[in-house]
Amino acid sequence: MSEREDHFSEVILWETPVFVRIGRGMTEPIDGPKEALDYLWNRWPAERGPKFEIAKVSCRLAVEHYGSLAEARQAFQDAAVEVNILA
Repeated sequence: MSEREDHFSEVILWETPVFVRIGRGMTEPIDGPKEALDYLWNRWPAERGPKFEIAKVSCRLAVEHYGSLAEARQAFQDAAVEVNILA
């Protein structure tokens, strides 16, 4: 494993999770930008607006230590509001 890959595998958490609704109203905490990216890529509803794209970029930058954790969290939360899954 390269030093770069190892660097990105560390866990980066937000101070407060963002809770999203899944399935039949169950809620799930999203604890940080890496988990948010996984959710955006693999579990996001079919509806995707401009805030979805902003969230992907913001979370990726935070994971790579080039962006703000607070901005990534806000962007993910805004995207969740946009598709009505924020719990």
